Parts: sequence; C-alpha cells; structure tokens
Amino acid sequence: MAATLLIVLEVVLSVLLIVVVLLQQSKGEGLGAIGGGGQLFFGKSKAAEAFLDKATTWLAIAFLVVSILFLFV
Repeated sequence: MAATLLIVLEVVLSVLLIVVVLLQQSKGEGLGAIGGGGQLFFGKSKAAEAFLDKATTWLAIAFLVVSILFLFV
C-alpha cells in the first residue's frame, strides 16, 4: 500500500516538475538559437519567473524526498 502511494506520488511529482521546467524561459539561447526562437516569450513577467523558479525548487526537493523514502519501503 505504501509503495503504491509513493509510486503514484513520484509520477505526479515528475510530471509536474517536467511541466514547470518546460514553462520556464531559457536563460541563454540554448537550442532556440538553431531555430530562431530565442525571444519567443519576450513579454513574461518577473513574478511568473520567480514563481516558476520557486516551484521548480520545491518540486525537485519533494521528488528527492519521495525517492529517498523508497529506500525504507
């Protein structure tokens, strides 16, 4: 029962983490320089960027904690 709960929580956290990372604006050109999409999200607000940064941090910490909890199940 606990293992199933941890697996479901791990999957949900991983999907949320992927979505939050993909929503963030890139800090450099990265692969956007190849296709010319470097300034695709030009008008993003600083509040949204700060929220996404904090969400990424907390989701990554939660993912790590749940992964470590797998050791004890």
